[in-house]
Amino acid sequence: MPTATNGDVELYYETAGAGPTVAFVEPAGYGAWCWSWLVDALAGPVETLVWDHRGTGRSDAPPGPYDVATLAADLEAVLSDHGARTVHLVGAGLGGMVALQHAREYGRAATLALLGTTADGSRVDADALRGLQAPRDDPDALRDSLRGAFSPGVVEGHPEAVDRIVGWRAEDDADSTGWAAQIAATTGFAMSDLYEVTTPALVVHGRADAVVPVEAGRDLAEDLPRGTFEGIDAGHLVAAEEPTVVEDALTGQLDEHADLDG
Repeated sequence: MPTATNGDVELYYETAGAGPTVAFVEPAGYGAWCWSWLVDALAGPVETLVWDHRGTGRSDAPPGPYDVATLAADLEAVLSDHGARTVHLVGAGLGGMVALQHAREYGRAATLALLGTTADGSRVDADALRGLQAPRDDPDALRDSLRGAFSPGVVEGHPEAVDRIVGWRAEDDADSTGWAAQIAATTGFAMSDLYEVTTPALVVHGRADAVVPVEAGRDLAEDLPRGTFEGIDAGHLVAAEEPTVVEDALTGQLDEHADLDG
């Protein structure tokens, strides 16, 4: 089980496949399960790397609140431990904020894919974000809270997939303390100097996102020097709701910028 350390915090990660490294950074509170479909599709032609934020899954859970700069330093510790010279970062929600911060502060990011995120935490609906949390030992609450993460009707229309997600959440999600610490990092984030992030950036946003409005995603793409925007019919967890659409967009970006792989 590979682990990296940032100070005295131990961070769990795992990799699959071979090729250019694509690292996934999850949203607040959720475990790495939310990347399962993309990782399964991509591992092979690329090397996929998933890891658990501090406060989540198998990583340590020091007291919060957390901030995005610390989480970006955690990501750098993971990438350094793994020996990834360059990396394509895929971040959702809080993970997109961490990817932005990392790209500005460190020199490893070849491309960014930012899903359902914003550079301004004040644009996050904090109540909707808190509503995604549920006790890990309450399957009914875990299932019900997914309604805020997906488009209307998805939970009712895909019961088998939702049951699988509920099982993963019970094992991998943060507890209430970890959720609170990561929500604080999400809502407290603000990056005004986006002109410094010159990394090619694909911004993908669900048109039915109830946590981060789609307008925030459009604004993010416009404010990034090399940002492009793609809206899709999905809720907040676009990679779990429409993995094939996100895979196609991500594969196109990787192909376009294959010359940046170190």
